[in-house]
Amino acid sequence: MSLSAIYILDSKGKVLISRNYRGDVEMNIIERFMQLLLEQEDESNLNPIIQHGEVAFIYVKHTNVYLVAVTKVNTNATLVLSFLYKIIKVFCEYFNELEEESIRDNFVIIYELLDEFMDFGYPQTTDCKILQEYITQEGHQINQTKLPPAVTNAVSWRAENIKYRKNEVFLDVIESVNILVSASGNVLRSEIVGAIKMRVYLSGMPELRLGLNDKILFENIGRGKNKAVELEDVKFHQCVRLSRFENDRTISFIPPDGDFELMSYRLNTQVKPLFWIEPVIERFSHSRVEYMVKAKSQFKKRSTANNVEIIIPVPSDADGAKFKTSNGYCKYVPEKNCVVWNLKSFPGGKEYLMRAHFNLPSVQAEETEGKPPIQVKFEIPYFTTSGIQVRYLKIIEKSGYQALPWVRYITQNGDYQIRTA
Repeated sequence: MSLSAIYILDSKGKVLISRNYRGDVEMNIIERFMQLLLEQEDESNLNPIIQHGEVAFIYVKHTNVYLVAVTKVNTNATLVLSFLYKIIKVFCEYFNELEEESIRDNFVIIYELLDEFMDFGYPQTTDCKILQEYITQEGHQINQTKLPPAVTNAVSWRAENIKYRKNEVFLDVIESVNILVSASGNVLRSEIVGAIKMRVYLSGMPELRLGLNDKILFENIGRGKNKAVELEDVKFHQCVRLSRFENDRTISFIPPDGDFELMSYRLNTQVKPLFWIEPVIERFSHSRVEYMVKAKSQFKKRSTANNVEIIIPVPSDADGAKFKTSNGYCKYVPEKNCVVWNLKSFPGGKEYLMRAHFNLPSVQAEETEGKPPIQVKFEIPYFTTSGIQVRYLKIIEKSGYQALPWVRYITQNGDYQIRTA
């Protein structure tokens, strides 16, 4: 990836800040960008890459500013977009929010950061933790001390000489379930989106090796497919040795210090709904409406969901709410035209019932509004829908200290919807 220049523009296309890295383009070339952008016909489907002669503009819009990268070579556009989003993330870490005002207030430190992000158009350091070690913000002053070793090391995401009295690693496997169920009970769409997040408190420069019940690994070592998971769209943190993973499926890495996301994955698979919701709605002479909602948990009895919310849409002109539940409590939220049924604890294999009664002055609104789906929010600790398992987490460090690894599994709702019509 090689870039000629980076520009930050306001919403009208005026240049706020620019940095010329290679000197191979005229800096006023950006004047053509906004004109070309406005010429795109379909505003709902804007192309993030605009070609103009031998120059390509690759851009991202964030709040009320544009970040535009300019290149003259045939570069990987996806890498450039990823780099621009990384820049946005760093600016947000420094200024809380990236917008026109924060750019005008911090242009000195932004120039410093732009110089660190790239060298002669090639990406260098974009790790905010490392940058904050030597580019600090105190009012409008920049305190630049001696460069930390991490900047010049091969391991740019971790500083040297880190010491902890107690060496620990916390690993969370978090899966979100996206599901859409029709009113007849058919699963129309289902997906599992997962992430492995870590919190590392380890001294020195340790190497970690993580083993999962990965289907391809199990096939390679002749263990068959039992209890193995086929991961799709796997994305790793930059610390993971990709060549090692491609060779033998071992996830080997020197971790950053503190919190970071090690990897994310997706499974586009048929998921049995963890919660089955059956609503029965009765209307009486245009004067009232009654709901009977049955909620059933369809996961193993040894697991328990916490902080379950079942959000049931009701007509906008409903009033006089009355509720009766076999478990939990209900509240009417008129500003959102819904009832929220809260269950602090919902064990697996259980079934609960809720009845709601509303006065309904007219039936006109109900007929014209359409019927939004029921939504479910939940969190199930010590449980994964995909069946992914951490088989081992080895910690290797030259001093040979003992470290404690802690592993947690959590399944939570993503976009979890059940249609009522």
